[in-house]
Amino acid sequence: MVNPSPRPVVLAAAAHPDDIEFCFAGTLLQLKEAGCDIHMWALANGCCGTTTHSREEIARIRWEEARASAAIAGATAHAPLFDDLAVFYDRESIARVSGVVRSIRPTIILTHALQDYMEDHQNVARLIVSAAFSRGMPNHQTSPECAPYNDPVRLYHAAPHGLHDGMGTPFAPDFLVNIDSTLDTKREMLACHQSQSAWLQDSQKMNAYLDEMISMGQTMAQRTPFGAKHAEGWRRHSHLGFCDATFDPIQQLLSDKFHPVSKPSLNH
Repeated sequence: MVNPSPRPVVLAAAAHPDDIEFCFAGTLLQLKEAGCDIHMWALANGCCGTTTHSREEIARIRWEEARASAAIAGATAHAPLFDDLAVFYDRESIARVSGVVRSIRPTIILTHALQDYMEDHQNVARLIVSAAFSRGMPNHQTSPECAPYNDPVRLYHAAPHGLHDGMGTPFAPDFLVNIDSTLDTKREMLACHQSQSAWLQDSQKMNAYLDEMISMGQTMAQRTPFGAKHAEGWRRHSHLGFCDATFDPIQQLLSDKFHPVSKPSLNH
């Protein structure tokens, strides 16, 4: 299906229901306000995110929570493809993810860091990158079959949850987005995921997960002070195979919220 809208299309693609709200939603909402059509997709169904419900019951609950969050954002919600801990980087999964990406035809993709604290996040990032890279390849078979397209797309990787990768390396963003004006809505979206309050305390000792999300935004804003109280940090994926080197739609669309982060020079 070709999206008939001339507006930029944003796909926020994450592993589990509530991952978008933790790490992406402030920027996603800013892009909505800038005139983009936005899509939210948790590729895994959240079936392991409980100590009390059956797999089927918690997956149903979490899909309802994800749709409620998307409704608040004004986003199109896409159904998951995989169980938790069953997101694998293999041929069948690439074909299935590619079919969804081709149906949405995004201009901007927001996804996980390639080095994150758990495998589902990392494999989602890899699957999304491959699906975007192969979007214009007629001989790449998708499931279901979907026509290729060659429009440019830019991929951005969010900070890992906790702002460190699995080996403890701090996240070093290319740029920050000021999310002060969208923080309340981001919090409202995350609050839709009520099933996760007890689970996150049981599994990760995360008291008050709403406060944890706000704290992450405060910490990111403090890394490079630029007048924001809360920020989301991003790294650009290489443009090769995706778009022209100068194509940077977040910077173009959110210029008043955008702040580049200086990094040490590699020149000696």
